[in-house]
Amino acid sequence: MTKQELLPSTRRALLHRIATAQTEGRAPSLVAAVVRGGELVWTGARTSVDGHAPDQNVQYRIGSITKTFTAVLVMRLRDEGLLDLSDPLEKHLPDTGVGEVTIAELLAHRGGLAAETPGEWWERSSASLRPELRDVLGEKPFRHPAGRRFHYSNPGYTLLGSLIEALRGAPWEDVLRREVLEPLGLHRTSGQPMAPHAGGWAVHPWADVLLPEPLEDLGLMAPAGQLWSTTADLARFAVFLMRGDDRVLCAESVREMKMPAAVAEFGDAEQTYGLGLGIVRYGGGALVGHTGSLPGFLASLWTCEEEDIATIVLANCTSGPAVATVAAELVRIVAEAEPRIPEPWRPLPDVDPSLLELVGPWYWGTSVQGLRLAAGGEVRLGPLTGGGRGSRFGPNGDGTWTGLDGYYAGERLRAVRRADGTVSHLDVGSFVFTREPYDKNAPVPGGVDPEGWRGLA
Repeated sequence: MTKQELLPSTRRALLHRIATAQTEGRAPSLVAAVVRGGELVWTGARTSVDGHAPDQNVQYRIGSITKTFTAVLVMRLRDEGLLDLSDPLEKHLPDTGVGEVTIAELLAHRGGLAAETPGEWWERSSASLRPELRDVLGEKPFRHPAGRRFHYSNPGYTLLGSLIEALRGAPWEDVLRREVLEPLGLHRTSGQPMAPHAGGWAVHPWADVLLPEPLEDLGLMAPAGQLWSTTADLARFAVFLMRGDDRVLCAESVREMKMPAAVAEFGDAEQTYGLGLGIVRYGGGALVGHTGSLPGFLASLWTCEEEDIATIVLANCTSGPAVATVAAELVRIVAEAEPRIPEPWRPLPDVDPSLLELVGPWYWGTSVQGLRLAAGGEVRLGPLTGGGRGSRFGPNGDGTWTGLDGYYAGERLRAVRRADGTVSHLDVGSFVFTREPYDKNAPVPGGVDPEGWRGLA
């Protein structure tokens, strides 16, 4: 039993959804899990693996979800000061032939590199065919100018894996185990399969028969798609992606990974990409996570912070069930059947009178904005009516705040006081906010007409 057991009707709806996906998608097996409130609250499985029903501890290959683990390692290097995301890769890993492509561009698939490796289909080819980076990149690695557009690149994550190895002086998988898997308790996540694990299958498109898929070691391509995992382990990883863990990566750095870093293509306005994480519009918020596929396997992991839900769906077939859609629908089933209970409102334990003096309406030109004081010293500035610019601001400890999100992310907010100590205006990234529209007693840029407001005959 868990602390947040789902209702029987919700559990049955979840089971019905994955059962339908397994049957209609003709998957040899399909497993799923739901996390809510930081806990694994439901797991489900359909059909068998090696003759027995799969459970939350049976391994499946997770393909490109591996990229998110690789991105976490890169962010750790950044937080330790060993690199900057704006650094060209060649500053730390010379002679790759990718020029000025930055680490951030590689993380967000904006480096312009080819989607796949030259030569044979790397997912079904021996690692011995790619012994060096030049075999992964080829003589002409670029398909687009660097930084110009989003173009998903598996070789780009091979470069990031090699970067990790160069700066850590150890193999990628060893670094991953030491710095991420062990601290988070992901003991059933590995580069090679560990029993019990599912076998990978291809299902004939016109007949209900199977063909085994080869289980290749990806070699240099491992940081792009090598890992095997379970629904239980991925549930723990999903909690980390929603909350952070200072043993691995702080919440602020995880939040940075989830910010859009790649412009969506025309026609794809519902989805974009962060730093190692996909982002899909969902209701008034977003699903953040990653999908994965390798011959014989499909995988999806989505987190929804607005609902505090994460879902995982894994299957052992090359194609068939739309696992990303199924995982998104599991979020919807739980959110609609059991709406999230808001945290109780509680008054602040104390408040600085100088802060309380700042709350209320402010005007940017004639647009009315509201400044609210929140827990932890945060303030929130946003329009009181209609749409417009708004942000949360975190305290800097010196009487100023820095934007955490929205239009003013990274910009400074400060209260400008007169000689007598009273507040003249707010300065937000050079914008002047006043208590009255175009307050003549405040330094509004361009000045205020001395005749003031008037009618028009």
